[in-house]
Amino acid sequence: MKPIWIVDDDQSIRFVLEKALLREGLPTRSFTNPREVLKALEAEGESDGPQVLVSDIRMPGGSGLDLLAAIKQRMPGLPVIIMTAFSDLDSAVSAFSSGAFEYLPKPFDLPKAVELIRRAVGESQREDVAEEKMADAPEMLGQAPAMQDVFRGIGRLAQSHVTVLITGESGSGKELVAHALHKHSPRANQPFVAINTAAIPKDLLESELFGHERGAFTGAQASRRGRFEQADGGTLFLDEIGDMPFDLQTRLLRVLSDGNFYRVGGHSAVKANVRVIAATHQDLEQRVKEGVFREDLYHRLNVIRLRLPALRERREDVPALARHFLQRSAQQLGVEPKRISDAALDRLGQFQFPGNVRQLENICHWLTVMAPAQVIEVKDLPPEVQATLGGVPADPTAFVASLAAPDTPAHPSEHGGAGLQQTLGSVAAGSDTPTHTATMGWELDLEQEALALLHAGRTDVWDVLTRRFERQLIEAALTTTRGRRIEAAQKLGIGRNTITRKIQELGLDDA
Repeated sequence: MKPIWIVDDDQSIRFVLEKALLREGLPTRSFTNPREVLKALEAEGESDGPQVLVSDIRMPGGSGLDLLAAIKQRMPGLPVIIMTAFSDLDSAVSAFSSGAFEYLPKPFDLPKAVELIRRAVGESQREDVAEEKMADAPEMLGQAPAMQDVFRGIGRLAQSHVTVLITGESGSGKELVAHALHKHSPRANQPFVAINTAAIPKDLLESELFGHERGAFTGAQASRRGRFEQADGGTLFLDEIGDMPFDLQTRLLRVLSDGNFYRVGGHSAVKANVRVIAATHQDLEQRVKEGVFREDLYHRLNVIRLRLPALRERREDVPALARHFLQRSAQQLGVEPKRISDAALDRLGQFQFPGNVRQLENICHWLTVMAPAQVIEVKDLPPEVQATLGGVPADPTAFVASLAAPDTPAHPSEHGGAGLQQTLGSVAAGSDTPTHTATMGWELDLEQEALALLHAGRTDVWDVLTRRFERQLIEAALTTTRGRRIEAAQKLGIGRNTITRKIQELGLDDA
């Protein structure tokens, strides 16, 4: 282990700390002023530098705060402990903004000083390990068994040209997997082109994918290559493929079959040598059953499937990911990287992360800007994470379950809330009016469902929740009327044609 560097013009302070640290098996090296420290770093290099630096503030030949600033420029991950007399306490506290690990007030209690230095050594060693891991695998992080399965899959598929379907919740890192498949493939030196099929309006998506000829439609003043042509020789990543309009699915199927397509308004076939990687957070099998996704296209895409686990399925990866994102946020913002305490990491590990890795990255960016101290504690975490502190679970679906009756099973977020089903069930069972508690339950349930979907980055929240709400209402009404549709429509206050159309749209005929 590298030594602890002690910087103080007071020989007695140096002597006491040296002896105490040596008894603990911690090597030391002492300096009388900051100039000596900087000279030693210049001569020996950062690789032979300290494990931890302990420095006084006021010394002949330089200030400890100036030394802190100089050290942080050269060795940003090095923990620096500032020693200070009581009169310098304000200066020491302000040192946190410059990246000090902690301050040690004089006169100090020797065992506490050693304990603090040991904690700084542990932090330094964790940072060293984290940096090594990031250098070895900067693309994706994950020690959890589920992520190791993903990495193995990427390794096996990288040299292949086969179509891959990546499934996983929003924010789980599907595009990172697509990038990795491309980067480690024979096509790595060719283009990687990504398009989110859910983010582009239906009337523009065809032109985006296949390009258009001049005059093909109003505003088409010049010919334009589409994403397939742009990706020729490389990889085309089709994100959120489950939301692709049905008529465009037919065109995509033809391209996947023979590699030929026509630009919008074009009459000559265009050939593109493209490896297609698709991704979706939706259940494509269910989309096929609902008639909104072509079964033949599903089988064409589903040659090889990689399932990306949700972050709550790989909680052991949260600490490494959090430190990685804190480092990256600091680089982006041009500030000193913040460290995060073990207690705060434990709290993060308990959070359900409905928005998955993307949400953790956003939280770390928020902490880089908003956390007041250099070391992030539990109290600094954002409100949605701290929601677990007051007895309210961080998982929105768990919160929904707590609102339901004890004997009512809570359904996952994708299948509707237990509180809503409980309330409608009470009506179906013969209760004229749900209780006040049940009413509050389903309203809170609806709010939590909406928050979970919004945090996950969904852009179809209105449609998803409206369909669930309508389905539950119609099913409850049909239960009370024993399947008589006209009577159910009258009870709901809607027309006969409306309930018939809704039953068809929601697939209740097949239920």
